[in-house]
Amino acid sequence: MDALGHVNNIVYFRYFESARMAYFERIGFGEPATGIGPILAETRCRFRAPLRYPDYIAVGARARAVETDRFTMDYAVAGHRDRRIVAEGSGLVVCYDYQSHRKTALPGAIVDAIEQLQSP
Repeated sequence: MDALGHVNNIVYFRYFESARMAYFERIGFGEPATGIGPILAETRCRFRAPLRYPDYIAVGARARAVETDRFTMDYAVAGHRDRRIVAEGSGLVVCYDYQSHRKTALPGAIVDAIEQLQSP
């Protein structure tokens, strides 16, 4: 929080991380037994309005642009008090083999889980 009672901008990236980790848990991405999991290659945030403390928030995440070895995650943070989106962001997630230290193809089960989670 800053001197004006606004949530500090770095906190939004923590919100994104929490949403991303919850999403990965739901699709079973990052199983330690396989050594294959996600790695965040880049991230960004667009701050649309200040979020004032105290407030309740809702954070949403979805995957899009699924490719052979990567996908983009979109995030939105909404403040309860003003009932509007206060920040939007995205992150490029790459499938990574932590044993060979290089990117690898997304497992078919992960692609299927993304499709199932996001289908209407």
